[in-house]
Amino acid sequence: MNNKIVVGLSGGVDSAVSALLLKQQGFDVIGLFMKNWEDDDDDQYCSTRQDFIDAAAAADVIGIDFEAVNFAAEYKDRVFAEFLREYAAGRTPNPDVLCNAEIKFKAFLDHALKMGAAKIATGHYARVREVDGTFELLKGVDPGKDQSYFLHRLNQHQLSKSVFPVGHLHKTEVRRLASVAGLPNHAKKDSTGICFIGERPFRDFLQRYLPREPGEMVTPEGRSMGCHEGLMYYTIGQRQGLGIGGTKSDADGARITLAGIKSSEGDPWFVAGKNIERNELVVVQGHDHPRLLKRTLAAQDATWVSGQKPAKKTFGAKTRYRQADSSCELDSTTDGACETSFALRFVQAQWAITPGQSAVVYDGEICLGGGVISH
Repeated sequence: MNNKIVVGLSGGVDSAVSALLLKQQGFDVIGLFMKNWEDDDDDQYCSTRQDFIDAAAAADVIGIDFEAVNFAAEYKDRVFAEFLREYAAGRTPNPDVLCNAEIKFKAFLDHALKMGAAKIATGHYARVREVDGTFELLKGVDPGKDQSYFLHRLNQHQLSKSVFPVGHLHKTEVRRLASVAGLPNHAKKDSTGICFIGERPFRDFLQRYLPREPGEMVTPEGRSMGCHEGLMYYTIGQRQGLGIGGTKSDADGARITLAGIKSSEGDPWFVAGKNIERNELVVVQGHDHPRLLKRTLAAQDATWVSGQKPAKKTFGAKTRYRQADSSCELDSTTDGACETSFALRFVQAQWAITPGQSAVVYDGEICLGGGVISH
């Protein structure tokens, strides 16, 4: 029986503990570091070099073979190019979802199988369960770290070859196990944000690839509020970086913005929409403005973990990571033999539904799949 498992070691504590647990369980474990980005190898914002050092150090303590593989070309073609296309179209993509489907569980999986591995493992907080020959993707036990949202595009083949050793643990226990084992990255800070952007300002990074296209910032009524730098630099629900500020009192004691719009004192402004044809950014005042609340959405490029659309109608769903599941009804539309799109109708209005992000559908703890929000 082949008990070789290749673990994707990222340099973080989660993947290191995954390798540790598999080693303790008697598997033949090989650690593999994926280099997915190399444009800024010497840049202050890129942590690839330090992550590689941390991964190698963890592998040494665990006592497993370790190697690196370069997927930068595949990443740029399959993930980053799509990332730029989506932003250029005014949408807000989620590159982590695409990276998992195209790199970690496709390019990396193919590479590991060629190495003779039976399966791959990562440090994702999720679980896999086989029921009557069908593989289910389950939420991670730690509700604060569950990452099934980012894995919802995985198919049956990918799940059948995947192991998530920390999916049944809470983060605090993972760090405790790492500390007890003497792993050098046991206290390493979790990485956040988009991997290839790092800690640099997002707009500065994007301007290197997409030119500025300034336009007008308007209210839904058409009142000008100033200028924006380019629709691609903003996302629905964004509050920071709008440059709208300043209020004064009128003769009646009401509050008026510098653009002359009456408002409640201190109410912040949010991005509520984009008019691509007119290159206008639509902004509203107040977190609970009706323009920011929707009960329905449409999604495209649907993928279902089981390979088939869910049979029943009522589910839970989330439209962004770390959001609680919200009750909804699922309606599917058919394009030939493939279920390529669906609509969700929520019981309660959802805040800042964002085109380009993923709508992911759940049946309790089971992640069923999802699609890319179109509107």
